Amino acid sequence: MNKILVLFAHPKYEKSRANQAMVRNLPKDPFITFHDLYEKYPNFNVDVDYEQKLLSEHQIIVWHHPFFWYSAPPLMKQWIDMVLDFGWAYGPGGNALEGKLIFNAITSGGPREVYHSEGYNRYTVGEFLAPFNQTAKLCKMTYLPPFALQGTHRMTQEDLNKKATLFGTLLHKMIYEEFDVEELQRYAFLDEWVEEVNKEIK
Repeated sequence: MNKILVLFAHPKYEKSRANQAMVRNLPKDPFITFHDLYEKYPNFNVDVDYEQKLLSEHQIIVWHHPFFWYSAPPLMKQWIDMVLDFGWAYGPGGNALEGKLIFNAITSGGPREVYHSEGYNRYTVGEFLAPFNQTAKLCKMTYLPPFALQGTHRMTQEDLNKKATLFGTLLHKMIYEEFDVEELQRYAFLDEWVEEVNKEIK
């Protein structure tokens, strides 16, 4: 079984229907640690030792955040800058995170179809997330495709809840079921993998 650390960063969580739905649908499971960075560090004073200890205790890491300006909120960047330290996470002797799995769980107001070369945003979600992918590689972690809840501005609460349920299902499967990392990496989005697996089960 895998322990999962959800690193959550949203400066306006109380206004986000999508992220509230995702958090509500997190399984109440001792193998999942939900860590709200804005609640823990309202002044951005990240406790590096504490964060590194958390990372060491979990096998799967989730960067959970809204897709602000094609990236993450500033506290998530602060966390990366401070916690993934030279000599610990990368560089000579920096092997603390080697072999761990990591991925982004994001929400965006715009729908998925506007994220491509001919779309409004010109690039795919995967291309925008390339810095996270490279960060994982530098730290010898395995980067998985993102879980993305998109088009949230026009979604009903019912549709948001249905999509958010997939996030909970994904984490449950990652804890208790066997899965092929190479198979997951063939998908553009982890939510697409979960939807396909659920259809096969039915």
